[in-house]
Amino acid sequence: MTPPASQRTSRGRRPGAPDTRAEVLAAARASFAEKGFRATTIRAVAASAGVDPALVHHYFGSKDDLFLAALQMPVDPREVLGPVVALGPDGAGERLLRTFLSVWDDPETQVQLLAVVRSVIAADGATLLQEGFIPVVVGPVLAQLVADRPEERIPLVASQVIGLIVTRYVLALPPMAQMPAEDVVARVGPVIQHYLTGDLPQSRST
Repeated sequence: MTPPASQRTSRGRRPGAPDTRAEVLAAARASFAEKGFRATTIRAVAASAGVDPALVHHYFGSKDDLFLAALQMPVDPREVLGPVVALGPDGAGERLLRTFLSVWDDPETQVQLLAVVRSVIAADGATLLQEGFIPVVVGPVLAQLVADRPEERIPLVASQVIGLIVTRYVLALPPMAQMPAEDVVARVGPVIQHYLTGDLPQSRST
């Protein structure tokens, strides 16, 4: 005799459930931290969470989107930088920095972003930045602004932005921590602009 549907035990992978998304995120965080961005796959994350890969795509879309969700970013840098890119490379250094500071100087967002930075540092931060965040998240956006040699220009821009995060927000070093945003833009913006579009010396072969 076949039991009623309410009494049947389902088999196979679990369908979507209220806690499934959180379990997928936990599996993704563990994989990105342990294996890095390149070695992490949607299939492996799904297997670890006990769900079908299609469900991971349903919740998060691409691997890039899953990476951002796993970092728990309060904002999507690709969307934030969209208006900066739309206006072209001229003056992009100051616009980029002004946009960056408007996000980071917001007290509520800053708390969340600092949590992200500390979690990345606690994990294999270098690998996550080198394999995931810079080339996958911000690299394609900044590539639309650089004059040439994106493989050199984008890391140079990143070095300024990461340095600013560390000095102004993580360590809160004076005077950077107290400096008005427009003063930071006036001092650092031209440097970023140079890295985006200025003349760079040719690399010397060793």
